[in-house]
Amino acid sequence: MTIFEQLHAVRAAQARSQEARQELAVPAQALLSRGQRYPLTTVGVAAGAGFVLGQLNVHPLRVPGLGALLSGTVAELVAQAARLIAEFSQGGFDPS
Repeated sequence: MTIFEQLHAVRAAQARSQEARQELAVPAQALLSRGQRYPLTTVGVAAGAGFVLGQLNVHPLRVPGLGALLSGTVAELVAQAARLIAEFSQGGFDPS
């Protein structure tokens, strides 16, 4: 493969990635806005899913996508928690 073919392959992959990101943006935004409108429901669903998985004795790493979440570093988890707190606070959720 010449350098020009590699460059073309990289640009094609970047274009596919950008297109996939655009397609995913609308449903992801809808999910985030629904979570901001109903924060207690979101937490309740997560707690219910955790309870059901615990009762079924399902190992968390066997659930698709959860292994990647749990294998992240502590800094990534703290960043995700800070992002969630920031999103909930933007929605007018006042804990005091």
